[in-house]
Amino acid sequence: MTHETEPQVTFSSLVISLATTAAVHFGDLADPVTGQPGTPNLDGARQMIEILGILQEKTRGNLDSDESTILERVLYELRMRFVEAQREASGPRIVTP
Repeated sequence: MTHETEPQVTFSSLVISLATTAAVHFGDLADPVTGQPGTPNLDGARQMIEILGILQEKTRGNLDSDESTILERVLYELRMRFVEAQREASGPRIVTP
């Protein structure tokens, strides 16, 4: 009898999973159910960023350096992407001389 091992769930895989969900909300990745790119849902993306922020706050001092680094980088990238998405949602900006 073969025994298939399930992938181990780690802190880093949790962070990546939440970041992937945020990417789906941004419309950057296809919806895993439909396979189609979705309409951006900035409220959903914001919620994932907030969850990751809470996770960072509640685990501060309890992560190894790799876990801390991945969480910091993911949060930074998602926050920057959120700012970009807000700009995109507000429409083109007209710059006057």
